[in-house]
Amino acid sequence: MKTVITAETLFTPLEEIRNPVVIIEDERIAAVASRAALEIPTQARHLDFPGQIIVPGLIDVHIHGGSGYDVMQAGASALASIEQGMVRHGVTSYLPTTVTASWEQTLHSVDLLGQHIERPPAGHRSRALGIHLEGPFISHAKRGVHPPEHLLPPTPALLQNLHDAARHTVRMMTLAPEVNGAVDTIRHASGLGIRSSLGHSDADLANARAAVDAGALHATHTFNAMRPLDHREPGILGLVLSDDRLTADLIADGIHVAPEVVKVFLASKGLQRSLLITDAISATGMPNGQYQLGNFQVHVKDGRCEYQGRLAGSVLTLDGAVRNVMQFAALTLRHAIQLVTINPARLLGIAHERGAVVPGAVADLTILNPHSQVVGCMVAGTMEA
Repeated sequence: MKTVITAETLFTPLEEIRNPVVIIEDERIAAVASRAALEIPTQARHLDFPGQIIVPGLIDVHIHGGSGYDVMQAGASALASIEQGMVRHGVTSYLPTTVTASWEQTLHSVDLLGQHIERPPAGHRSRALGIHLEGPFISHAKRGVHPPEHLLPPTPALLQNLHDAARHTVRMMTLAPEVNGAVDTIRHASGLGIRSSLGHSDADLANARAAVDAGALHATHTFNAMRPLDHREPGILGLVLSDDRLTADLIADGIHVAPEVVKVFLASKGLQRSLLITDAISATGMPNGQYQLGNFQVHVKDGRCEYQGRLAGSVLTLDGAVRNVMQFAALTLRHAIQLVTINPARLLGIAHERGAVVPGAVADLTILNPHSQVVGCMVAGTMEA
């Protein structure tokens, strides 16, 4: 049966359509146009959202958990709670993100996550597109809260072991370019279709450039866990902000990065190369208290997540990040939405499938009110009643 969705405005997001009609058939978008250009088919289910805004389903490429659960637990009930919580904030797809743990625990977690990704469960919940490995291939100097005893120098063989254990579902890897073996591992990752992202790094400019030359194409939570920018020794941040071969993401919660620096980031990278992430942990959507991140406990109070006095993820939601960046950098909603839809889809090489409301794409849609708050969400053509 066909489903028709109408509203006041649609951001595809690259185009604005007033009085839009979106026709959905077999979990895919069949047609998109204005009411003046497209007749609403008879005998179709019609969902009308007067005064509201249709945007693509949001995509989070860096999230550790939510609703009281960590993705590395990877149990059915844990993942269901995380994914149902994400849908309430308009996120229709995501990369479950690991944190450095023992080798055995990491292999076990990615195996369970790989099984989950291979056989996505039914129901109104966000869909895991692949695994993001954050660690163990990071710098001791900029490890943040990652346990130092479990960090490892990257090698193609170790990455292959992780990818095999994950049933070939690893889609992204954060690593420090200055660590021995990084360049060879980046080249191997490219051959596997894994996106290499620079992060948790104390790299100088030369090491960072060598990694990009080898195939790295993204940067993880820019400014956080990175060598600070110096005007004579720009280091990794100098390359991230200036090299157009790299896209980069940022945590726009007002805690990890000051609003003024968010403006600097967007001015440097531009709308086409900027992404927003949450880096959210199990505490997201929960009250103050102690929560799990990997295999350690994080203290959460008033939106700030800390472990031994250091920031340890966030409780940010992706729709909240959109509203924040609109405020911090005076972005329009259409421009802010690009940072959480088409841009992450392009990074992952799935822009033909997700991240845009265009014919042929999966029918992942988020409905916003005029205050940019989520009022509805469709996942693969299904919207919860």
